[in-house]
Amino acid sequence: MQAVDEKTATHLQAELQASKQGGYIPETPEEKKYSRALNRKFDLYILPFCVMIYMFNGLDRSNLGNAQTDGFTKDLGMRPEAINHATTLFFTTFVPLQPFSAALGKRVGQSTYLGIISLGWGILTLSHAWVKTENQLIAVRLLIGVFEAGFYPTCVSFLSLFYPRFDLAFRIALFYGSYAIAGAFGGLIAYGCFRIDGAMHGWQYLFIIEGAATICLAVVTPFWLAKSPTRAWFLSEEERQYAERRMVIDSAANLDARVKLSKRDIVEAIKDWKLWAVLPFNVLASIAPQGFTIFLPIVIKGLGYSGPTANLLTVPPYVVGAAMLLLFAWSSDRRRERTLHILGGIALVLVGLILAFSLPLSNSAARYGGIMILLSGTFIASPITVAWLAGNTPEPGKRAVVLGINGWGNLGGIIGSELFLARYSPDYIWPLKVTTGLIAVAFVGYAAYHVELRLWNRYKGKKIAQMTPEEIEDENRNDVRYSDKKWTFVYGI
Repeated sequence: MQAVDEKTATHLQAELQASKQGGYIPETPEEKKYSRALNRKFDLYILPFCVMIYMFNGLDRSNLGNAQTDGFTKDLGMRPEAINHATTLFFTTFVPLQPFSAALGKRVGQSTYLGIISLGWGILTLSHAWVKTENQLIAVRLLIGVFEAGFYPTCVSFLSLFYPRFDLAFRIALFYGSYAIAGAFGGLIAYGCFRIDGAMHGWQYLFIIEGAATICLAVVTPFWLAKSPTRAWFLSEEERQYAERRMVIDSAANLDARVKLSKRDIVEAIKDWKLWAVLPFNVLASIAPQGFTIFLPIVIKGLGYSGPTANLLTVPPYVVGAAMLLLFAWSSDRRRERTLHILGGIALVLVGLILAFSLPLSNSAARYGGIMILLSGTFIASPITVAWLAGNTPEPGKRAVVLGINGWGNLGGIIGSELFLARYSPDYIWPLKVTTGLIAVAFVGYAAYHVELRLWNRYKGKKIAQMTPEEIEDENRNDVRYSDKKWTFVYGI
């Protein structure tokens, strides 16, 4: 815990009044070089592996839409709405379990837990190839929901152990961007699988290939991922100590708090007003990435393209979406700002949606252009929101639970699966219009959330102005107020 003098107290008051959040900031050229070198090691040994796992998570979640373009339900004699029904039930299982699964991951050990759950959903993805009835499909998707529930919040919480807050959004964007890349790869893999001339259907080869690849990756995961910076097998002892010290400075937390999950963490997370204030708008903003993208191949097929071509045409929008996400996240970290970047992404989604439903179906090229714009902003809000919440929750135990509850943003997937029904094909105008209205509400909500955080920082600033340096230091050390509730903590905006 850092001592507080008059200079520190004055600086803290200025941060609160300006709503300018601090954190770990290297001061000397040598320290900046050392911090960048440490980040590069994490970027080499930790981040790519997490990216690969999430890419296969995205493949295994969205492949039903790809399979449907190859006649999945027709071959099995199911009604077309079976895809929507199974997707809805997947999210119904997946979403409520996220905070509990994330807390379990903290208890078990996040790197070990990531390997266990990815092995589970890999086996289940493989089993899709032998599904015969709608009930079997629903059962498999429900079980996938159980295994996938804790992955995203656990992995994000895991990454937040290694990177300071204003190095985090870009890394989460790289991680989350793999979901967009999965959409692109999913289209390419499906295109290839649907052209295999073998004893099985093309969609069966799709599930077998993607499931087997996930299983192989899952087996290696617990042995490759370090459990924490202090136990990173690829760092020297000096690097481990420095990695731990900079994270303590960044979070202003005690060492023990960074590796334990207490009952207070859970209670404080459930009572966290800033989580519940942003969650409804995160849900609405997530309709595009979690709901619409699953049905993207079907929507593009509705423009008049064949199944294989429709899957191939999903690739460019996903590539553009991933590139825009990385650009926005890099800018967000560099400028230490979250709100305007999120609103910019949502604005792109709104423009794309309006173009997609207002242009005539006969003008397939222009409507496809609208989908390109839509996807360019689709993936931006969610990962920057996660980085925002992570940076505003300094205690790692509480952070794990907060990010787990924030995973309820995937409720947007339920809304999307109930909107993009087969009866609205081929133009899907009604679902697109409803989605536009809901995401417009998200835009207003995020702007209001920004104002709330500014007002809280000003309120804290008034409290700090009445305190001596000794009282401020005592506020840091005592447990009367916990984590971000301390008067000394500045909310990032």
